[in-house]
Amino acid sequence: MNFFRGVMGGQAAGPQPSGAETIQKLCDRVASSTLLEDRRDAVRALKSLSKKYRMEVGTQAMDHLINILQTDRSDSEIIGYALDTLYNIICSDEEEEQGTDENTQKQVDDLGAQFTDHFIQDPEHLTLLLTLLEEFDFHVRWPGVKLLTALLKNQGPQVQGVILVSPMGVSRLMDLLADSREVIRNDGLLLLQQLTKSNAAIQKIVAFENAFERLLDIITEEGSSDGGIVVEDCLLLLLNLLKNNSSNQNFFKEGSYIQRMKPWFEVGDDNSGWSAQKVTNLHLMLQLVRVMVSPVNSPGATASCQKSMYQCGLLQQLCTILMATGVPADILTETINTVSEVIRGSQVNQDYFASVNAPSNPPRPAIVVLLMSMVNERQPFVLRCAVLYCFQCFLYKNQKGQGEIVATLLPSTIDANSISAGQLLCGGLFSADSLSNWCAAVALAHALQDNLTQKEQLLRVQLATSLGKPPVSLLQQCTNILSQVGRCSRDGSKVQTRVGLLMLLCTWISNCPIAVTHFLHNQENVPFLTAQISENLGEDERLVQGLCALLLGICIYYNDNSLENYTKEKLKQLIEKRIGKENFVEKLGFITKHELYSRAAQKPQPIFPSPEEMLFDHEFTKLVKELEGMITKAVHKSSEEEKKEEEVKKTLEQHDNIVTQYKELIREQDAQIQELKEQLSSMTSQNEQMQATMTQQLSQIQQHKDQYNILKLKLGKENQNQGEGSQVNGMQTEELTQLREDVEELRKQNALLQTQLDDKDALINKLVSKYEIRPLERVKSILDMTIEAELEALRCQLQSQSAELNQVKMERQELLRRAEAGVNILSTESRAELEQQLASSTSTVAILQTEKAKLQTAVQESKKEQDDLLILLSDQDQKIFSLKQRLKDLGESNLNADQMDDDEEEEDDDEEED
Repeated sequence: MNFFRGVMGGQAAGPQPSGAETIQKLCDRVASSTLLEDRRDAVRALKSLSKKYRMEVGTQAMDHLINILQTDRSDSEIIGYALDTLYNIICSDEEEEQGTDENTQKQVDDLGAQFTDHFIQDPEHLTLLLTLLEEFDFHVRWPGVKLLTALLKNQGPQVQGVILVSPMGVSRLMDLLADSREVIRNDGLLLLQQLTKSNAAIQKIVAFENAFERLLDIITEEGSSDGGIVVEDCLLLLLNLLKNNSSNQNFFKEGSYIQRMKPWFEVGDDNSGWSAQKVTNLHLMLQLVRVMVSPVNSPGATASCQKSMYQCGLLQQLCTILMATGVPADILTETINTVSEVIRGSQVNQDYFASVNAPSNPPRPAIVVLLMSMVNERQPFVLRCAVLYCFQCFLYKNQKGQGEIVATLLPSTIDANSISAGQLLCGGLFSADSLSNWCAAVALAHALQDNLTQKEQLLRVQLATSLGKPPVSLLQQCTNILSQVGRCSRDGSKVQTRVGLLMLLCTWISNCPIAVTHFLHNQENVPFLTAQISENLGEDERLVQGLCALLLGICIYYNDNSLENYTKEKLKQLIEKRIGKENFVEKLGFITKHELYSRAAQKPQPIFPSPEEMLFDHEFTKLVKELEGMITKAVHKSSEEEKKEEEVKKTLEQHDNIVTQYKELIREQDAQIQELKEQLSSMTSQNEQMQATMTQQLSQIQQHKDQYNILKLKLGKENQNQGEGSQVNGMQTEELTQLREDVEELRKQNALLQTQLDDKDALINKLVSKYEIRPLERVKSILDMTIEAELEALRCQLQSQSAELNQVKMERQELLRRAEAGVNILSTESRAELEQQLASSTSTVAILQTEKAKLQTAVQESKKEQDDLLILLSDQDQKIFSLKQRLKDLGESNLNADQMDDDEEEEDDDEEED
């Protein structure tokens, strides 16, 4: 223990050992001590020296400390000291880093990377560290979390690879978020931030470990946007999980987590005194929304998230912040950018944004308020860029919005008492501020993007330049300002204004021959463009020359040859004489070679470090890429090649028209065939029903036949037995009545069947006349044959039924005639006598029935007696047979047999006499 007192600063005699010597002795003690207490004291001493003597402790003690982690896991105290020591040598103190210069800092970082490489050289060391994190003891878990975080900072990809293949490695780290001790939970957030950086596989695993639910719960518990640094850490981790990870974004949306973001943006009415932490938190929350609807995501996923944000009210909440007062400038700027991407390309969201009004008196549309900021040179540059982006997103694939903006410029819709979007754009277009010129020109170009109707409508706009002068068109005014600025800015100034106007003109007249004609109608435009292109100017003017070449090339490509002086061929001849084709193509290529062109082509959002670098628009770069090759070909083509191409185009158009006509004819025939199939199916079902009805009718006819035959037999018996005439007459009258009813019912059913048959015939005739067309003749013939066969079968059945009914009718009439004749005969005789005979016969029948019952009883008794006699005779025969057998056995069979035969004959004669 005296040794440790000397190490820890106690008084000792003699020269003091150096730090390296002391560390060496401590390492020997850690390696050789058998007592746990000695090893623990040695490790504690190494921990106290690890910050001051970082290199010595790391070089000499790292292997001993790792061995302690493996062998002394039962003692949490020594494990904690070892982990703290390893953390100190791998991660330098942040306070010391702030006071060091760049060279020293680089050496410190390199030292930490070297020790990290040594630690992770064996993957088992990381597996051991992950196992130690399962310990609940604070002195083990907390330093383990810090050590693993430092390892990830120094060598992230290597450590991530080991954790990814470790069984339950990510799950163990996710358990840190559920720790009740806030310091471990918070450091766990930092650990997961480092773990999920640039590793999509780990990001997916963390997301499916219910990370979204846990993080959103922590944000809510900590106070959402009003929370502290913990909320910031949670938001940073969420950004790691969602950014550029379509799988996690879809999981976040499907889990209804977008709806839980809405309360974050309920900032309230009092927006004064925003803390720096709240600004940071809200900024990260807005970035999180933008990640879900970023233009770089797949269109389907972005549209789905935009729809969810509108349905849950998140867009409405963002628009409330947009129009609120007292919101910090950076939050307002980021909110504008967020709203821009939430509405970009979504018609529903764009329509809602168009309906938002600012809380002013009188209320003004939010678009107008934002445009006022964009053309105001006193507003911050980033805010003006954000407003331009918002306006571009509002008009992106929104022809309805484009029409509303252009309509505010038309003479019939201008309201002198209010400021419109069109007035603000025109004001910015012709103001003295170059940035306002550029923003207004780009915004107006987006109102015309891919919209031929609005390009033609904008040609109607007239501007009053000054008193006493006639108004000029907007197109003419743009070209006038362009030429004026060009003549006055040979020194390279006003480049931004000219670039903006040229981009507007190129977008306006591209794919619009009418606008090209209007542009060429001004006699000064073509000479101005050729003069600009042909001159040899400085580097700053090359971009303007390239844009002028593009504008002139559009005039050639989309020229309808309506102006005799400026046909395609004459413009190409002018280029060849004044500029030269090769020189023209070279100047045209200056656009895509400009360094700012490639920067603008990367993202739709206009992000520029300074106003001077704000030259290109993202959508315009697409237009240049599309037109450059076509214009180059058009300039080099001869008139004969153009004529051939036009002929080919006309032929292709005719061919397309023919194909379209045939497609329409085929669709119509498909529809007709489908309709015929449905009708055939319906008729088949009806036929089956009629077959069932016919079967039922045949059964009923057969029943009536049977009944008729029975009546016929009964009538024959009655004619033979005249004595019982009154009784037969009574029965005959009832049967005849029933027969009349049955025949009437048959007549009705026959009429109904005939009606149904007529309806079928009418329907068939209607179908035959309706579908008498050439492509369906085969279908018609098949249907006719099928229907004709079915109708022929029905007619045969009906004819047989009719024949049977006629026979029944004839027999019924004969029967009625005979019955009526019998009735008349009986009526001419004495009806009273018949009735008397009927009464007497009735009494006689009763007496006879009584006697019959007695006789039946006697017969039964006699039958019973006969049965008894038969039994006795059977027994007697059996006895006689046995006696005969015995006589045979005794040898007297012949005599006795003859005698017995005589006796039997005598007995038989006696029985016959009896």
